[in-house]
Amino acid sequence: MRRLILLRHAKTERDAPSGKDHDRRLEDRGRSDAAEIAAWLAAEHLVPDQVLISTATRTRQTWDVLSELFPASSTPQVEYLPELYSASSSQLLQAIHEVSAGINRLMLIGHNPGLHELALALTCTCTCNEAQRRQISGSMPTAAVAVIDFPIADWADASFGTGKLQHFVNPKVLREAS
Repeated sequence: MRRLILLRHAKTERDAPSGKDHDRRLEDRGRSDAAEIAAWLAAEHLVPDQVLISTATRTRQTWDVLSELFPASSTPQVEYLPELYSASSSQLLQAIHEVSAGINRLMLIGHNPGLHELALALTCTCTCNEAQRRQISGSMPTAAVAVIDFPIADWADASFGTGKLQHFVNPKVLREAS
């Protein structure tokens, strides 16, 4: 079995000082949301073996917050991939296919709409129950996490409609639950 953890970057400033979308930084709320998600991931034992991260400032900063709060005993492989910025669901799936078969828990930190479309395409063809379908179908807000399991031995075998959604959470849901 393989476990995929999709994480949308945390809340960002509206405009970067440079004027470039790629350079947008996390707001204070984004940093606290990322810390809340990191704590939840650690409590759920969802620390990845490998992390693929878009090169955008906001995704790198989201990972920086998460990595500081994960247990010191876990040191995932981290790879920054420029092709994850503005990637479609098919392009994101291609990046997943290239991950080594020795990696069991993979995290991908990226952007909408590609990340949300990927979560929907991987899970909702036949493996979501109605409550999960409602959860994930609306949107994937900032700092949202979708955890998807695949009954496969190699990441190259992951395909649309074959994943089973295990969790879909965001900071607002976590605050409402506590």
